[in-house]
Amino acid sequence: MTEEAPRAGRRPELREFLMSRRARVSPAEAGLPDGGARRRTPGLRREEVAVLAGVGASWYQWLEQGRDISVSPQVLDSVARVLRLSNTERRHLYSLAGLNPPAPEVAPGNRDMCDGLRRLIDTWMPYPAHIMDPYYNCVMYNDAAAVVLGMRPENTQNCIVDFFTDPLYRGRSRTWERNARTVVAQFRASCAAAPDDEGFRELLAELTGASEEFARLWERRDIEDAGQIRKELDHPLVGLLAVESTAMKVPVRPDLTIVLHTPLPEENTAAKLEWLASPEGRRGSMYPVAG
Repeated sequence: MTEEAPRAGRRPELREFLMSRRARVSPAEAGLPDGGARRRTPGLRREEVAVLAGVGASWYQWLEQGRDISVSPQVLDSVARVLRLSNTERRHLYSLAGLNPPAPEVAPGNRDMCDGLRRLIDTWMPYPAHIMDPYYNCVMYNDAAAVVLGMRPENTQNCIVDFFTDPLYRGRSRTWERNARTVVAQFRASCAAAPDDEGFRELLAELTGASEEFARLWERRDIEDAGQIRKELDHPLVGLLAVESTAMKVPVRPDLTIVLHTPLPEENTAAKLEWLASPEGRRGSMYPVAG
């Protein structure tokens, strides 16, 4: 199949999508007179979209007809602005036009999801769970993450910095050396996706200065997408635990990563985690549970 075939297959959907979005926007919303009785259909006309977007009327007509024309991200952004597209719709427009979609953004209405995310990780009890922002800062964690992984207020509250600098976590982890290579390779993938991001540059400088092991692994230039990591931890109360961490994204909050730890069918891990979360286990814990 040629590259032209999938593009041609998207053209009918591009036409229907643009027409449907154009019909949603009233002239008043676009800052135009409504045209009164002369306007036969609701929404904007093609030529009105073209004028407001600063493109030629013929060019916009060809775009809406799905013709094979040259399209730039700047022009699509202008069209998306006129049509009042959401972030998701804007990315969809890019895909239909044959361009790589821009990075996901958090819609204003989805920024306040903290209560729901807290319920999610608390429901994951008695298994560890935590949530990170793009720079690996820990946004929240459940009680099991505190008891098992040693997450606590006096840490840096940055998951990758603590991975390399927290003696409590490193002392418990039997798989630290193996997992360190994966953690750094996944961090490189995050940095590569935002090469001009000052936040990643600052975090990289902090890690390089704080850990010679991180600096050595960074120079390997390995790169991996986030996924699943096997972890073996020696807990002072229950002994060896074998868990699998899974990193997941919530599409409406692309700035956050949810990390859930699932017990593996080894070392009676599930039962041990349940005991640690019980009143008896909490009383015997050597480290405080996060509040």
